[in-house]
Amino acid sequence: MLKILKYLSKKEWLYIGVSIVFIIGQVWLDLKLPDYMSAITTLVQTEGSAMSDILTQGGYMLLCALGSMAFSVIVGYFAAKTAAGLAKTLRGNVFDKTIGFSLEEIDRFSTASLINRSTNDITQIQNVVAMGLQMIVKAPIMAVWAIVKIAGKNYWQWTATTAVSVFILIVVLAITLIFAMPRFKKIQGLTDNLNRVTREHLTGIRVVRAYNAEQYQEDKFAKANDEVTVTNMTANRVMALMSPTMTLISSGLTLVVYWIGAYIIEAAGMDAKLGIFSDMVVFSNYAIQVIQAFMMLNMIFIMMPRAQVSARRICEVLDTESRIHDGKKTASAAQGTVEFRDVSFRYPGAAADTLHNISFTAQKGETVALIGATGCGKTTLINLIPRFYDVSQGQVLVDGQDVRDYTQEALHNRIGYVSQKAVLFSGTVTSNIAFGENGKEAIGAQGVEEAVSIAQAAEFVEKMEGTYDAPIAQGGTNVSGGQKQRLSIARAVARKPEILIFDDSFSALDYKTDRTLRSVLHQKTADTTKMIVAQRISTIKDADRILVLDHGRIVGKGTHAELLKNCPEYLEIAQSQLSKEEIENG
Repeated sequence: MLKILKYLSKKEWLYIGVSIVFIIGQVWLDLKLPDYMSAITTLVQTEGSAMSDILTQGGYMLLCALGSMAFSVIVGYFAAKTAAGLAKTLRGNVFDKTIGFSLEEIDRFSTASLINRSTNDITQIQNVVAMGLQMIVKAPIMAVWAIVKIAGKNYWQWTATTAVSVFILIVVLAITLIFAMPRFKKIQGLTDNLNRVTREHLTGIRVVRAYNAEQYQEDKFAKANDEVTVTNMTANRVMALMSPTMTLISSGLTLVVYWIGAYIIEAAGMDAKLGIFSDMVVFSNYAIQVIQAFMMLNMIFIMMPRAQVSARRICEVLDTESRIHDGKKTASAAQGTVEFRDVSFRYPGAAADTLHNISFTAQKGETVALIGATGCGKTTLINLIPRFYDVSQGQVLVDGQDVRDYTQEALHNRIGYVSQKAVLFSGTVTSNIAFGENGKEAIGAQGVEEAVSIAQAAEFVEKMEGTYDAPIAQGGTNVSGGQKQRLSIARAVARKPEILIFDDSFSALDYKTDRTLRSVLHQKTADTTKMIVAQRISTIKDADRILVLDHGRIVGKGTHAELLKNCPEYLEIAQSQLSKEEIENG
């Protein structure tokens, strides 16, 4: 938790300093109340006391109470400002850190966990800071000050009783934390799992309903929910013992102080009885202040274990260094060449390489296609170009430079990327196509319309209500799969990049649209290097070069006609998709 404090700004540290000053003032006012109460008690018991004197002391008590309340409001205001500012800083840092992660780090933490850390975990810290600034600071000041006041009284019996009460409190707090802390740590992991199950259900709702798997999903959710609930209940039952224990100790201490006081008063002389009674009233109030200080700590201890776990989880994200580090190069002489030199790649934690000794070159303006069985490494190969992962061995070069030498911004500005799964963001058609920064001129309305036309998306975009300003729902749920793919292709084309990467991006298109799109793409982006991953031979048969992958190795290179003659693996794929006449005619 202490590591989190380094993210406080100078302004927030100033708020904390001001809060401490007002907390000290509040404690001083609270501890003045018993003195005025003692004075009133003495005045009431003393013959000849004037009512005005009693009212004066009562007025001072009222002023102390009102002053304490005002100081409390001020402290609460600054505590809330500090907590909100820290939460804002943490959310920003976690988001920025996550954006900079490679896919390796994303996979390690999981999307569900990163979302939970950015929301629930930071909220836990915000709550404990807002409460803690008022109580963690106030409690020890009040406890020490009250103990000093108690020590000034010459009745060791009362002091010993208070000491025993405090010792019992400390033991109860220690036992509670020992049992509660592991469970609060477990809760955060279980909450991640609950978040994951919920996201899976909502994301795959169509599949769930299509397979009548609602009950299966409900059972899966119920299991995750029950695990969180049972663990939460166990932890909270342990913590729930704190409040009644505190009340019992507080009430018992008052009872014992008055019980002991009764014996002391009875044994004292007549002249001393009034003074002892007054001291007893004051002592009992100071003793209760000590117990209240520990009761305030109790509230913090209820929140602290979970906040401590949350802080550790946030620090794990903030302290994790991405394995993808920026180079320094921002420019190069060549335009649009891609070269793989003896590239091998192994996923983190995998037992064997996914890619083995891959070597080829795509020259400017060439169309290079990759085909092969599912799981042969096609997507893995092209993901190495924009550095979603770094190679295990060898080099990937863009424009003659190792991609690791570029800044990521400079590298990505050269590339237009269409992912295997079409991704759209909530907004409009225009905001999804003119997306991001491409390091060149802004993509204007004309650029958007041209890209939509090339991607064969104009036919449906111009029929939508609002046309290019038509709303797109989160994830593109208000358009079809083929429409999403075409908008994703338009987004890549609109950047006018040197290199276009299509990761099986034509699979949802019908054959006519596929053929037309590729034809227009070839004409309009003749100088752009195109890397195409495909399952359909019809999509890539006109490529300048086709690479056939099998178990992470290149087993064939050439044109469609050449591969039909000299690559058995390609011929096997062709026989499964094309007629005998089409194969014979090349």
